[in-house]
Amino acid sequence: MAQISSLAALGNLPALARQLTGLGGCAQPIRLDGHRTTHHLDTTTGEIGRVLHHLNSLDLPAGHLLVRCNNRRTTRCPACAETYRRDTYHLISSGLRGGKGIPEQVADHPRVFATFTAPSFGPVHNRPGERPCRCGVQHDQDDAVLGSPLDPTTYDYEAAVLWNAHAGPLWRRFTIHLRREIAKRAGLTQRELRDHARVSFAKVAEYQKRGAVHFHAVIRLDGPSGGSTPPPAWATAELLTDAIQAAATGARVAGPVVDGRPHTFAFGRQLDVRTIRGRHFEGGQDLTDRAVAAYIAKYATKGAEAATGTLDRPLRFIAELAGLDLTDHARRLIHTAWWLGARKDLADLRLRAWAHMLGFRGHFSTKSRRYSTTLGALRQVRADYRAAQQRTALGLPDAGDHPDATTLTLAHWTYAGHGHTPGESWLAANIRRDIEQNRELARQELRAQLDLEGAAA
Repeated sequence: MAQISSLAALGNLPALARQLTGLGGCAQPIRLDGHRTTHHLDTTTGEIGRVLHHLNSLDLPAGHLLVRCNNRRTTRCPACAETYRRDTYHLISSGLRGGKGIPEQVADHPRVFATFTAPSFGPVHNRPGERPCRCGVQHDQDDAVLGSPLDPTTYDYEAAVLWNAHAGPLWRRFTIHLRREIAKRAGLTQRELRDHARVSFAKVAEYQKRGAVHFHAVIRLDGPSGGSTPPPAWATAELLTDAIQAAATGARVAGPVVDGRPHTFAFGRQLDVRTIRGRHFEGGQDLTDRAVAAYIAKYATKGAEAATGTLDRPLRFIAELAGLDLTDHARRLIHTAWWLGARKDLADLRLRAWAHMLGFRGHFSTKSRRYSTTLGALRQVRADYRAAQQRTALGLPDAGDHPDATTLTLAHWTYAGHGHTPGESWLAANIRRDIEQNRELARQELRAQLDLEGAAA
């Protein structure tokens, strides 16, 4: 508050608030030192003309140019994580109902929502509905003991960490098996399948409370050119569901041999596959594309720290764990990953670098090439929009104003740190709160409008 008072006394508070507002409430911005100069450029002669705009970081209210951190983790930056979640929602949604360059006809293609779990590494405390846990206690939803082993001495921590490390390769193996199973049910060879249908998917990884990764996936059956072509008549949700179940059961990945013990990894027995309801395609289950997109996007911003209470950053030394408030189960998983990471025969798994992720080193959100748009494309549209806004605000000429004239920007920036000062942090938190309140108000207005339209219909 002393910093806020001094800024207010200097009359710098409104300008600083405007600079921080441009970050959307980012909690860990990148601080840059340097300058940027925009010149008039004649494209016919190549002559660099007058200076149209000059920016020096020393002249900014924060003393630096501040850039969003773009961290996807809610625990690191709630504001940037919310942007990532919204982008993921649009990515998943466009592959379910069209938009963002994807034809609306994909809403009529067979689509399912599938959840692939990890196998058991030993009994854990759980909450199986009305029945009490195996320990004899009916746990609450927020009980800290959920997911921890009933007997830590017999829990297979080694296999649990190695499972996470091989979950990505197992998913790739599953996609290969899935195409084989679809071709088999269609009476085609795998090569012939390419001329009749294509499998498109998008998935996100989530940690269960026991610290094991599992996958949520949208899987769609298209024509040979992807979502732009209709699937063949034999392509049904029932055929796709049956093929997924067979492929998930048959997919295997050979793991390492540790101290004479071989490891082989497969998905767990709990496999849930549900049809997504479409415009003309009714699967008999109340699962909409909006619900699926929102569900998947929610987990795109969460890591192991959200489920198991572990870390959201890499470890440099294992001794760092001594001063951290972790559950015993998370601590054991991290220690196991660190110990396995010291083995030369497991060097390719880089388990020490990913010990904070309990061994999992894959991407949290992935998709097949033709499922929908990309995160990069969504970010580029947003960047172009902001650039156009900035050009208008600065009075810079638009490319269409003069066919032979444009602008040339010369810039030099150096890293000067990251994060906020205490005063900036307070301002950023208030800006983020206001943005969240405005979004919630917009959601309420949208829901009210949809309710009115539904009542009118």
